Amino acid sequence: MLNVNMLLEKALEETENLSPGEVFLVKDLFRGYEWNRISRSERLLLGTLFLNFVKTHPKHIDILEKTSSGQQKYAKQ
Repeated sequence: MLNVNMLLEKALEETENLSPGEVFLVKDLFRGYEWNRISRSERLLLGTLFLNFVKTHPKHIDILEKTSSGQQKYAKQ
């Protein structure tokens, strides 16, 4: 399995395939079976790392409100 930094890279690369204005969650950037194979603790860490990356590189992705289940939503600029 990939380590969390590699998962972050993969998620960021996948954002290039999104259309401008498209709203997404980090888990949307992975195929269902890939996401399910990532441990819960790694998914939480990945979410934190993704959010921190977006906050420090605000050029391509907007941070939106959270879902009712507490998942952070994003939109491609």
